[in-house]
Amino acid sequence: MSGGDIAAIIAAAAFVLLVLFLAVPLLKLGRVLDETRNSIHDLNQDVAPLLSELKETVSSTNKQLARVDQITESVADVTTNISSLVAVFSASVGGPLVKIAGLTQGLRGALKDKKKK
Repeated sequence: MSGGDIAAIIAAAAFVLLVLFLAVPLLKLGRVLDETRNSIHDLNQDVAPLLSELKETVSSTNKQLARVDQITESVADVTTNISSLVAVFSASVGGPLVKIAGLTQGLRGALKDKKKK
C-alpha cells in the first residue's frame, strides 16, 4: 500500500463518517415532517365541522339581528306616535288644565283667607 492508497482509505472513512453524521439530523427532520403532516391532516378533519357550525351560528345570529332591527324600528315608530300624542294632548288639554289648576289654587287661597277672617 502506498501513501495515496492510505490517504484514499482515510478520505473514504471520513466521507462515511460525514454521511452518518448528516444522516441523523435528516432522519429526525423526516420524523418532524411526518408529524407535521399528521397534525395538518388531523387539523383539516377537525376544522370542517367547526366551519359548518360557525356557518350555522352566523346564520342564526343574522336572523336574530334582523328581528332586533324590526323591534327597533317598531319601537322608533311607537316613540314617534307617543311623542305626537303627547304634543296633541299638551296642546288641546294641557293649556286648559294649567288654567284650571291656577284657578283652583287661587280659589283655595281665597277660601283660606275668608275662613281666617
